[in-house]
Parts: sequence; C-alpha cells; structure tokens
Amino acid sequence: MDHRHLLPEEIDLLLDGEEGFGVNPLKAHVAQCAGCRAEYEAQREVAAALETLPHFAPSPRLADRVMAQVQIFEPWHVTLRDRVARALPRTQGGRTFVFGTAGVMAVTMSVLTVWLAHRADAVLFLAALLGQRMREAVAGGVNDAVVSAVGQGAATTVASNGLLGVGVAVAVLALAVFGTAFGLKSLASAPRGRRG
Repeated sequence: MDHRHLLPEEIDLLLDGEEGFGVNPLKAHVAQCAGCRAEYEAQREVAAALETLPHFAPSPRLADRVMAQVQIFEPWHVTLRDRVARALPRTQGGRTFVFGTAGVMAVTMSVLTVWLAHRADAVLFLAALLGQRMREAVAGGVNDAVVSAVGQGAATTVASNGLLGVGVAVAVLALAVFGTAFGLKSLASAPRGRRG
C-alpha cells in the first residue's frame, strides 16, 4: 500500500478508531509513509482541539424560527381546506347549524332545478314573452324616434316595408347627413368673393 497516499476517508477511519479487516493496512501505511503520518497527525490535532471546545445546545425554539422563514409550497386544496376549517364555527352546535343550513339550501336548489327541468315549457314561454316585450319596446322607441325625426308618413312607410324600409330610411338619412356636411364644407372653403 506504499505506492499511494491515504485518502481523506481512510484517514477519517483511523481518526475514528475503527477496527476491522481494512484498517490494519492503513495503520501499517501510516507507520511507513512520512507524508501520510504528518497528515494523520495534523488531522488528529484538529480533532483533539475540536473536542476541547465547549458544546453548545441550540435554543429550543431555533427550529421554529428557522421554519418560520422557510417558504413551503402548499397545494391549493390544502389551503382551501384550512380556510374552510378556520371559517367554520368551533362549537359543535355552530357547525351543526352551518351544515344544516347548507343542506337545506342544497335540497331546495335541487328541488327547484328538477321542477324547472320538468316545467321547461313554462320557462321557455316566459323567456319568449320577455323577448317579445323587449322587441316591442325597442320597436316603439325606434318608431317614436323616426316619427319625431321625419314625420308620421315616413314612419308609416318604414313600418309597412319592414326591414327593407328601415334600410332604405337609414340610407336616405345617411345621404342627407353627408350631403349637408359636404355642402357646409364647400361653403366654408369657398373664397369670400364667391359667397355673396
């Protein structure tokens, strides 16, 4: 074993006082090799110096202080469970009241959903009626706007022609607005001598 020096792990075995089959060749090598013997002696002095130092015990709350600074990933379901547990009352009577109320609400909503599912025709009828009332209100508002803008005759023409009449009325109104705007622009940009 004199062809190489001891590894740090092998010197640690000797320092720890290990006994066994592989330790005797290490002891023999240290006795023959001056370099390994010097390393062994230096390590032994360090170990002896460490043993003379006073032993300190950490504060009993050291682990709590360290863990308070560690950020731990918490899954969403654990966070939700903890928040629900904090929101629930601590007393048995309070919990019974909360769960009873939630149960009554769940049963009521279930019965209402089943009833509405069996009465789908009534729901559809109410939705159609509401839609018709809204259409009538919008049409009445548009009719009033058209009557106030262009008169009753134009409103009657628009109403008798349906959607096509509305399209024609909007096109005529747009042409009138653009024509007026173009005329005013031309008038404003004309030289003063040509205006009068």
